[in-house]
Amino acid sequence: MGCMEYVLVNYRWLFVCFFLLPISLFYDLWMYFRNWVVFRLSSAPSKHYKKVKYVQEQIVEWNNKGRKTKMCSARPGWQTVSFRRPVYKQHMTNIDVNLVDILEIDTEKGVVRLEPLVSMGQLTATLNPLGWTIPVLPEIDDLTVGGLVMGQGIESSSHVHGLFQNTCVSYELVLSDGAIVRCSAKNEPDLFYSIPWSYGTLGILTAVEIRIVPAKKYVKLSYEPVWGLDNIVQKFTECSGDASNEFVEMILFSQHEAVMMTGVQTNSPEHSKINSIDRWYKPWFFKYVQEKLRNNTITEEYIPLRAYYHRHTRSIFWELQDIIPFGNNAVFRALLGWLIPPKISLLKLTQTKAIKELYERSHVFQDVLVPVGEMEKSLRRFHELVDVYPVWLCPFLLPDRPGMVRPRENRSEMFVDIGLYGTPRVDGFDPKETARKIEQHVIDSNGFQMLYADIYMTREEFRTMFDHGLYDKLRSELRCEDAFPEVYDKVSRAARD
Repeated sequence: MGCMEYVLVNYRWLFVCFFLLPISLFYDLWMYFRNWVVFRLSSAPSKHYKKVKYVQEQIVEWNNKGRKTKMCSARPGWQTVSFRRPVYKQHMTNIDVNLVDILEIDTEKGVVRLEPLVSMGQLTATLNPLGWTIPVLPEIDDLTVGGLVMGQGIESSSHVHGLFQNTCVSYELVLSDGAIVRCSAKNEPDLFYSIPWSYGTLGILTAVEIRIVPAKKYVKLSYEPVWGLDNIVQKFTECSGDASNEFVEMILFSQHEAVMMTGVQTNSPEHSKINSIDRWYKPWFFKYVQEKLRNNTITEEYIPLRAYYHRHTRSIFWELQDIIPFGNNAVFRALLGWLIPPKISLLKLTQTKAIKELYERSHVFQDVLVPVGEMEKSLRRFHELVDVYPVWLCPFLLPDRPGMVRPRENRSEMFVDIGLYGTPRVDGFDPKETARKIEQHVIDSNGFQMLYADIYMTREEFRTMFDHGLYDKLRSELRCEDAFPEVYDKVSRAARD
């Protein structure tokens, strides 16, 4: 290992603090200014059609050349929030898709029309000052509409509204023959329900319509420490089923201690209890929540809506503590807290091979989705397999709708997203063996695994976990077999290796 590589592996915080943080800041400032100008000039809608036409032209040219390779978007893998490196792009025809703008806010229809590379940070910065929001707004700034539609997205409001794609009204795609199609639940329902979880394997997404709802200025958030796994599961289930809670989220700090958070929007805060948790000098949100365990009492406060939405962005949930171990130190926050977080995309871009291999050997980053009834058994099993804390727990309603992810009992069902992020504390941790055991547990629990991380399942196991009936039908009808890879071939580590 060379000197520079040794520093990047063992003292990565030096590189992050003095190189990536300033670049991330300038990039964010540039994008904020650029998006503000585009939105104010209302130039995005007219340019959208030109950009979509360019996508069409590329696909028509690919057809004219005889469909020699399959297609995928040209967006570099390092620009995605996923920790997976999409090496399949090296062997496919890359379609340039530069669709980054908010196109229209229609308050009469109650929808916002967006291009797929619009980020959640960009969306809240535009909608919230106008008094609007979307029902499910995943908390990391850099998550994009396209990634959340074609993959999956969840937020603490999902126990009412479902996953991100369940709030979408229509999609615009360019198909493998270059034709544009706009689909909704009423128009082209089979395609509409097949797009979520399809990972760009049915067409190139070019626009999305999402429901909007009125936004208030604050979230009244309640924190309740809970002790004992039985009580934790009981409290989580009870709060998830209470429709009066607009937001429900729990952070598990050990197998037997957690903090339950429930919230509602309001325009009438108690000013003495307003807490702007997004200020640079404030503690990271999960560390702040952990302090609530010291007080075995319920506390309440009022958080500005946009600050609440992006509460886990500054620390990238709790991943940043492994990159900048002193990042939550009061002195660091006061002096440099305004620079964080570094862009996830830049963290990926600057990963050396040694860092990547070290990360894969000694880290877990998984979201598993299981029915709430399987929650206690799952938490015990994951404690045995990885012993990683904190654990993020977020409920969501899985509606009985067609598509790759649907309840087994043909009725809407409450699920829980169990987020496992961090360094396992079990002896002899083996990433592949552990991933396989987690996957088998999820299959046995009639659950699902988010696909942003490496998947070790066989193709048969993958098809057991995800319903491919409608997806296969659409793949055949739209001539996708020789145009786009299957989902499994894009997300599977086995297929890649």
